[in-house]
Amino acid sequence: MKLRPAGDPELRSGFLAGMARMTSAVTVVTTDGSAGRFGQTVSAVTSVCADPPVLLACLYRDTPVAQAVRVNGCFAVNLLSPEHLGLAESFAGRTPVPARYRFDDDWRALRTGSPIRHDVPAAFDCQVADVTAVGTHLVVYGQVVAVLSGEQPDLAYRNRGYVLADRSLV
Repeated sequence: MKLRPAGDPELRSGFLAGMARMTSAVTVVTTDGSAGRFGQTVSAVTSVCADPPVLLACLYRDTPVAQAVRVNGCFAVNLLSPEHLGLAESFAGRTPVPARYRFDDDWRALRTGSPIRHDVPAAFDCQVADVTAVGTHLVVYGQVVAVLSGEQPDLAYRNRGYVLADRSLV
């Protein structure tokens, strides 16, 4: 993808302010394989299509997670609930204890070997279908090979803070 060079600080600032207003799901993207076991909190995840089931996740390209996903060829997206706020903070690197890439006994695997929490509202186990570099990030497309779905409410991120995402208006 060809992008114009960066350089307009006002446009960047406006973009970041506008994106802060967008509500996003809070997920932890994980991977495991020959490149290692890693996870990172990610809010840039969305579905691409249902036939076949494909989703995408945007990962900062210079992280161990992004590099491991490419090498491992698989990843999982764990949609978090409000009870997982500590996990979100930990895997975002915001905790005083460096637990960003640590996994406790509550993580399991479905098909690819990527770590999945069985107490989350949903989890998607994916094989990497494609990777595209865009600016500072990798857009990783994953063909879903297994799904876990629960009944818990989900956690969202808006205005640079966590919010509950289970409020129906209709």
